[in-house]
Amino acid sequence: MTARTKRVVIHQARLTHYRVPFFELIRELAIQDGIELRLVHGQPTRREFHKRDAGLLEWASVVRNYYLPLFGRDLIYQPTPPDAQNTDLIILQQENRILSNYPHLLSRSKSGSRVAFWGHGANFQSARPDTLRERWKRWLAGRVDWWFAYTEASVEILKQAGYPESRISCLNNSFDTRAFGEQLDQISEGERSALRRSRGMDAGDRIALFCGSLYRDKRLDLLFDSASQVRERIENFHLVIIGDGPEREFVRQWHEEHDWIHWVGVATGQEKARWFSVAELMLNPGLVGLHILDSFVAGLPMISTFDSRHSPEICYLEPGVNGLLVEPSIESYAASIVGLLEDSDRLRSLAQAARTSADQYTVEAMAANFHQGIIKCLNAPRYLP
Repeated sequence: MTARTKRVVIHQARLTHYRVPFFELIRELAIQDGIELRLVHGQPTRREFHKRDAGLLEWASVVRNYYLPLFGRDLIYQPTPPDAQNTDLIILQQENRILSNYPHLLSRSKSGSRVAFWGHGANFQSARPDTLRERWKRWLAGRVDWWFAYTEASVEILKQAGYPESRISCLNNSFDTRAFGEQLDQISEGERSALRRSRGMDAGDRIALFCGSLYRDKRLDLLFDSASQVRERIENFHLVIIGDGPEREFVRQWHEEHDWIHWVGVATGQEKARWFSVAELMLNPGLVGLHILDSFVAGLPMISTFDSRHSPEICYLEPGVNGLLVEPSIESYAASIVGLLEDSDRLRSLAQAARTSADQYTVEAMAANFHQGIIKCLNAPRYLP
């Protein structure tokens, strides 16, 4: 008698372009193991629409999300289409605001479907982890059959909350880094020289780079104040800023008043790769997220601070191995930059280790981890806390 095909449905509030390669990979792995995998997603909120980062998958089920603005947040209800019902496993985003999660959780004990969460395990950016909202999130975290945790930092949070480690799959969150690596490889020395000249920089100048959204958690004030001290000690030091966001006017003012600070705005593709190719360090004193993989691929050691509200990907940074975590003071941050720029052997060692880390955190490895978690969850008994 032929075994019944297992059906798995992943719900995402919206589909971003950088997740498309990941979903393609896990679908291919599912087909190889005879699993029917479905992706259900909706549209971005009005607050998210300006990012223009939506992705497209022809095989995904696109539904209309219902949004309710409440106290500066958007509550979401996402319907489940008929062809995505009666499944063996439902994988949900771990977010309190997704109201459609609750019917799945409430019916879990009566239905035949296993329910899993995919997420951080906690709000890493919360300044008050003991609020009712965060306590509710922690309580819900233990009411599922399986966990797909972003990184080892997420795994530790779940373990501390009492969730069994045997039911956690660590994904090591990533994106398709190969494309960025190929773009870097295509840049010639002539292009690098032309880029430096376009900003009044010479071949021997020391260049550090910030790349990310411009908002308060990035601690841009610490970045600029520290960079000013570095410039006093290293006359040919330059800081390049890639990105845009709410703090753009603050960045613009520093850019206009200092000829060694170069704000280029949003840069993607080959333009972004060119700037990474001329830099020696990646500076991010504030929140570190998935952009750390850009620094690894380009071989740029990242310097950050240990007390910022980092995302789970901060655990990829191994202090003293592939980057630095330092005290959040102007003096300490500036000293760490100067120390690396004046110690070529140490800078070279960190850069090599960063490139090695890039080979570890790939979208292919993430997809394999996710797929193995699906298999283990389908074969495991139900979890009844």
